[in-house]
Amino acid sequence: MVLFYTDLDNTMIYSYKHEIGEEKRCAEIYHEREISYITKETYRLLQQIKAKEEQLVMVPTTTRTTEQYQRIHLGIGDLPYALVCNGGVLLAGGREDEDWYRGSLERIRDSRETLHQALELLDKESRRSFELRFIRELFVFTKCQEPEAVVCDLKRKLDLNVVEVFRNGEKVYVLPKALSKGSALQRFKEYFGAAYTIAAGDSEFDCSMLEAADLGIAAPALAQNYSFQGNVVCPSGKKIFAEAVLALVLARVENCMKNK
Repeated sequence: MVLFYTDLDNTMIYSYKHEIGEEKRCAEIYHEREISYITKETYRLLQQIKAKEEQLVMVPTTTRTTEQYQRIHLGIGDLPYALVCNGGVLLAGGREDEDWYRGSLERIRDSRETLHQALELLDKESRRSFELRFIRELFVFTKCQEPEAVVCDLKRKLDLNVVEVFRNGEKVYVLPKALSKGSALQRFKEYFGAAYTIAAGDSEFDCSMLEAADLGIAAPALAQNYSFQGNVVCPSGKKIFAEAVLALVLARVENCMKNK
């Protein structure tokens, strides 16, 4: 069995702000407005992924919350598993696994003091432009003006032995090191009992997951800016990243089946 862990935003789906051509399908509606899309070729390849469900399990792995994840519809029905909140919450059959969540809280216990320090610092931050959220008591999220400078300030003041500070555009995150997508990959692999893992992603959040997988697939921009350890590849050519990822996954599954 192959487990395919995939980030969603800018890996499988794309915001309405992102140019992916005219051949596309809506993947997300929010407040009665279409906000995310997949290409029609991505949809075709996803149908092939779905048809191989006896050999391949696709596991969306995202920093989105449960509610944000459940807005997404890829056109292949409900997937059996998803890792949301950066892997802190496991959805199985559409429901949150309470044991998994309790285990996540236990894993980040040593980070709790630093997370509360981050909340205090960001609560007083004059450049903050959005409400301050403590997502499921797992990690801190907000939006800021001058986000790069805010991140630098946080890195100087917080204990970086137990947390990591990221930015994605104007979004600022403080996450426990124990709550990485890489650690979620390893936990779910043990939970599921799979033999081979593939992971795909486009941002800093995904690096640990790509390195932890038997095969990592990195978006070109990420591969240019990050020096990976492990078996991480970057698709060449001008294909939309989602399409290149799914083609690689399908090819690898075929190879795995031939070599059984």
